[in-house]
Amino acid sequence: MMQPFFHALAFLTRIPVPPLSASEGDWQKSAAYYPLVGGILGVLIYAASMLFINRMPMPVGAVLSLSFWVYLTGGLHLDGWMDLADGLGSNRTREQMLAIMKDSRVGAMGVIAGVLVLLVKAAALYELMYHRELGWVIASPVLARAYLLAAIYFYPYLSEKGIASGLKTGLSKSGLAINFVILLLGLAYFFGVKGLLLCLPTFFLSWLFSRSIVKRLQGLTGDCYGAIVEWTEAVSLVVILALGK
Repeated sequence: MMQPFFHALAFLTRIPVPPLSASEGDWQKSAAYYPLVGGILGVLIYAASMLFINRMPMPVGAVLSLSFWVYLTGGLHLDGWMDLADGLGSNRTREQMLAIMKDSRVGAMGVIAGVLVLLVKAAALYELMYHRELGWVIASPVLARAYLLAAIYFYPYLSEKGIASGLKTGLSKSGLAINFVILLLGLAYFFGVKGLLLCLPTFFLSWLFSRSIVKRLQGLTGDCYGAIVEWTEAVSLVVILALGK
C-alpha cells in the first residue's frame, strides 16, 4: 500500500526510499501522493531555513535555503522550467518548439528563465526570514503539487512513452476533490483565513500559465509539468508576501 507513495517520493525528490515495485499500477497511483510529498519537502525546507536563519546572515541563509530546496528535488522541476522557456521562447512552430524542449542543451532563454525564478524565490525566502514567517514556506511546495494534479488530470499529455505517461490513469475527480479538501483544511488550520486566501490567486495564475502552454503546444509534456511546479511555487511565495501579515 505504501509503494505508490514511495514511487512519488523517489520521483519527485532525492529522499531515499525502500526498493520500488515494478508494478505499473503503483506508478500510476503515485500522482495522488504528490501533495503529501510537497508537504514533506516543505517541512524539510522549513527546518533547514530555521537552521540557516540562526547561523547565517539572512541573504546568505535565503540562498542556502533555496539551494537546499533545489537539491531536494534534484533540479527536476527547474530543468523542465528552463526547457519550456527555451521552447516557447523560440517562437517557432509547435513541432519545432517540442523538439527544442527535448534537446538536453540549455539555451539563452532557459538560462534567463532559470535565473529569474531562482531570484524570485530567494528574495521571497529572505522576506519570510526577515519577518519571521518562515512557516509559510511549507505551503508553497504543497500548493504547487496540488495544482499539478489538476493539470495532469484535465490537460492532454503529449507523449505516449514519456516518463509521466499513465499518471492520469491513477487520478479521478473524487481523488482530486479529496486532495483539495485536505489542502484547504490544512491551510485553514495552520494559517487561518490567509491560508485560504492564498489558494485562489495562486491557482488562478497557475491556470492561466498552464492554459497558455496548452494553447501553444496543444497539451503538456513532462517538462511542462516541471515548469508548472516552478511557476506555482514562485507565484505562491509572491502571493504570500502580497497578502501581508
